[in-house]
Amino acid sequence: MTQELNDGLPAREGALALIDAALSRRGGLDEAASANAFRFLEPRERAFARALAMAALRHLGPIDRALAGKLAKEPPPRVRNLLRLGATQAFFLEVPAFAAVATSVELANANKASRPFKGLVNAVLRGLLRDGALSDAAEHLAPPWLYARWVGAWGKDTADAVAAQIGFEPATDLSLKPGADAAALAAELEGEILPGGTLRTERRGDVSAWPAFEDGVWWVQDAAAAIPARLLRLQPGETALDLCAAPGGKTLQLAAAGARTVAVDRSAARLVRVTENLARLNLTAEVVAADAGAWEDERTFDAVLLDAPCSATGTFRRHPDVLWAARPGDVASLAVVQSRLLDSAAGRLSLGGRLVYCVCSLEPEEGEAQVEAFLARRPDMALDPIASEEGGAPAASLTARGTLRILPHHREGGLDGFFAARFVKAAP
Repeated sequence: MTQELNDGLPAREGALALIDAALSRRGGLDEAASANAFRFLEPRERAFARALAMAALRHLGPIDRALAGKLAKEPPPRVRNLLRLGATQAFFLEVPAFAAVATSVELANANKASRPFKGLVNAVLRGLLRDGALSDAAEHLAPPWLYARWVGAWGKDTADAVAAQIGFEPATDLSLKPGADAAALAAELEGEILPGGTLRTERRGDVSAWPAFEDGVWWVQDAAAAIPARLLRLQPGETALDLCAAPGGKTLQLAAAGARTVAVDRSAARLVRVTENLARLNLTAEVVAADAGAWEDERTFDAVLLDAPCSATGTFRRHPDVLWAARPGDVASLAVVQSRLLDSAAGRLSLGGRLVYCVCSLEPEEGEAQVEAFLARRPDMALDPIASEEGGAPAASLTARGTLRILPHHREGGLDGFFAARFVKAAP
């Protein structure tokens, strides 16, 4: 093996750590980024390791499908991940086939648990290369159980259109402060302004080095994630409550709209980022670390935004690990939490106030079903239908009920999957 290939081994070891964390449900990629195998890498190596892990997760379905035909029995987890890593390099990244195989064999040899399998790694990867390209069928990109749910909810054509988005690396979306020169920023970042005002750019790299970051003009927020806060139609001086607020993009929207904003989240650690972003953008909000369902505060608000904990299956474009870490039982258990939080949110709303409920989930139990159950048990709450394209939402996302079911293929270039509904509080 050449010295050049040896130099790439630490980055590949870092990618292995990321993949293992993502698939073992131990905090996912964000937590793995603090592991020694990743955090001590040079910046260029970290970037390669993350790109390699993300590519592996985006194409995990086709890769595992191909590996199933080459493995007589299940290998140890490190060995399977080495095979995934090698296949990713060979088929989805611009890595020469010989380097993809050689580095995978060398990584197998470097660990006593995988050393006895280095021959297997070599043989399987060479076999895949002889077979040629992996499956490009959209249905093979998603876990079978999730794909079956999507077919049941929307039919095969729509399920295929959603699943096809899994394999694409997304652009970066930015929300701008009111008054920002959107056209000038779009020109500087070589981007475009989407309906609703989101700026989309294909630029990559450290966002903190991008134009106007230090000036506090914008923050990173997916185009779909920016829509729910706009649906509140806030007026300056109104009171607004953001429940389950971290990481804080929606809090920034409420504060930037001129609302007197309170942001509540149970994670004090995650609220640190909210506070930092408020300071960078020169915005003000009251930040509270508390369980949104049990928070003891008697204030009521003109507008409440509840971005509830969910299966997050709609975020797979930026977080493909969510698809493979999710389990069928997660949806039902999270639906119970969402119901509790919805009732808490309604209780904190002033008479005539607006409540927007949203989840970054593709699953009907976390969206449409929650709306119907909530209305059935809360006679004081009425559905306030959303208008077509309101808040920058794609026209295709509006349901007959007046809610939003945003699917990742509803906008060219993709966007996160979201569900959103708006309610108004009337006299009981």
